[in-house]
Amino acid sequence: MAGNANLVVLMGNLTRNPELRYTPNGRAVTTLNLAVNRVYRDRNTGEQVKNTDFIPVSVWGKQAENCEKYLSKGRAVYVEGRLNLNKWEDSSGESRSRLEVVANNVQFLSSPSSRPDTGAAAGSDNDEVPDFDEDSSDVEAADEEIPF
Repeated sequence: MAGNANLVVLMGNLTRNPELRYTPNGRAVTTLNLAVNRVYRDRNTGEQVKNTDFIPVSVWGKQAENCEKYLSKGRAVYVEGRLNLNKWEDSSGESRSRLEVVANNVQFLSSPSSRPDTGAAAGSDNDEVPDFDEDSSDVEAADEEIPF
């Protein structure tokens, strides 16, 4: 059986306040910008490397309105969704594209009064990091690093 899958699961912190807009037909859409931290050990140098990916997320409908109402910069969120590639031509005729996550589910993880998580992984106090090189094509986490 041939099949396809487009599923994204992210957990991170908002880099700015949500931006709520409405389409011409009145549908709500909110843009979230999510910072997702990751830590790994460079295979060549043995040094711990910290990296942050900044990921745009679109949320639609009532969930979009709730995100704008209850979320703010620094809040931790869990997002389930799918990848979407937007393509367009800019004013000079250049082809442009942007990869974003379209959220199906957004869960608010921290309360407004709690301090944003500044650690490498949400909910983890462990400084252990997998031993792999980010650019390696044979990246595999050790079995003991997989939580399931």
